[in-house]
Amino acid sequence: MPAGKPKIRVERLTKMFGDLLVLDDLNFDIYDGEFLCVVGPTGCGKTTFCNVVSRLLPATRGSITMDTEEIDPTRHNISFVFQEPSCIPWRTVWQDIGIGLEIKGINSREAHQRLVDIINMVELKGFEKFYPHQLSAGMKQRVAIARAFVTEPDLLLMDEPFGQLDTSTRFQIENRLIEVWQKTKRTVIFVTHNLEEAVYLAERILVLTNKPTTVKEVVHVRLPRPRNFADPEFVKIRRRVTDLVKWW
Repeated sequence: MPAGKPKIRVERLTKMFGDLLVLDDLNFDIYDGEFLCVVGPTGCGKTTFCNVVSRLLPATRGSITMDTEEIDPTRHNISFVFQEPSCIPWRTVWQDIGIGLEIKGINSREAHQRLVDIINMVELKGFEKFYPHQLSAGMKQRVAIARAFVTEPDLLLMDEPFGQLDTSTRFQIENRLIEVWQKTKRTVIFVTHNLEEAVYLAERILVLTNKPTTVKEVVHVRLPRPRNFADPEFVKIRRRVTDLVKWW
């Protein structure tokens, strides 16, 4: 479970669009190598939250620091996995996963080894020369996960990345994601509307309120992996999170 100094500290984070107050004075910490899930009612501003933390959108007030420095994509290595398919149509699996390494100027020998390792982790070996139109939805999301992890990010944000997958495919990809995270120990913020998914993946769950959005509660998930949906403690935590999201 999280321990030591926070890697990321969010203090008094506020976001307004004109007169509309969306994020209202959010305060929380994220620890190095932690898998944090973020849940909340539909429309509460979870995607806005992701966009502000990643600096795709500017905050109205407040601060977000990484290792005590103001978070900055030009200095810090931040990756983002979106809900919508994001494979590049004209690039093969190998080329797509490696685009971040090209941008960062990683030398060819190191880039090749990183690509081999991550492709094996997400079980895409043998598909390196395939294009997106030749891949299933689940395989495309594995490409997106590999592309995000291969750059060894300081922070990985995932905004409902499995929302368009069927239940069976989602479960398989969740397991693959956890395996990659356990091997790489990257810091992950995972936004989801699926509360069972949050309990299955997270070390802690940040529960947001309706707009104007604040942090309602932080739920610790002290369960061994791989997790069992039928475990009474799993069911208890899922009910607790459901009640927090459902009742105001």
